[in-house]
Amino acid sequence: MAEVRDGRATGGARLLVAVYALFAVAATSRAAVQIATKLDEAPLAYLLSAVAAAVYVVATFAIARRSPRSHRVALAAVTFELLGVLTVGTLSLVDAAAFPDQTVWSDYGRGYLFVPLVLPVAGLWWLRRNPVPERDGG
Repeated sequence: MAEVRDGRATGGARLLVAVYALFAVAATSRAAVQIATKLDEAPLAYLLSAVAAAVYVVATFAIARRSPRSHRVALAAVTFELLGVLTVGTLSLVDAAAFPDQTVWSDYGRGYLFVPLVLPVAGLWWLRRNPVPERDGG
């Protein structure tokens, strides 16, 4: 069971939060530049990068804050992330013309050494192994 101090995760959760935070910054930066400079070239890809960025931001804060509510939010965000990377990864291989430029989740995260594919699996594993007990009013 993960140690929780003042509602914040410690131990293994810190590593998970650090990786999510790194991806939140990377995906947000990438999406912001792509949308600001060349949205008309590949709108689907760039908007999907923005969605990925939002998911990483939500997951980062939800995993870092270890309350019953944030645990549910983290489970939802990380599950959405896994479905997103599997869906976008498959579509980017099947219909490459629909993705003239890469997203974070294209080709299952190949541009990021497949971390976008492994990260939600690790996140779901960690969240399921470290549930947060329900509290009154939580």
